[in-house]
Amino acid sequence: MNVIPAIDLLGGRCVRLYQGDYEQPQIFSQDPVAIAQQWVDQGATRLHLVDLDGAKAGKPENWDAIRKIVQAVSIPVEVGGDCAPISE
Repeated sequence: MNVIPAIDLLGGRCVRLYQGDYEQPQIFSQDPVAIAQQWVDQGATRLHLVDLDGAKAGKPENWDAIRKIVQAVSIPVEVGGDCAPISE
């Protein structure tokens, strides 16, 4: 079995939404890159990122945090939350 850790991004922070409610986020970290690196250090072979702001807005909103994570880790990263490709 391959477990893929997910990092939910809201306002550039790592969060979990209480019952999917954007008004009730539980903030886990202000530093998504550090959290991504922790997953890699614990043996993750890939990461799943969710742009919660992007899902709500219908367009990418956390591209800066996503880009930093992708540049910092050496494993594949997949992104969800209405993150159409963006030219750099």
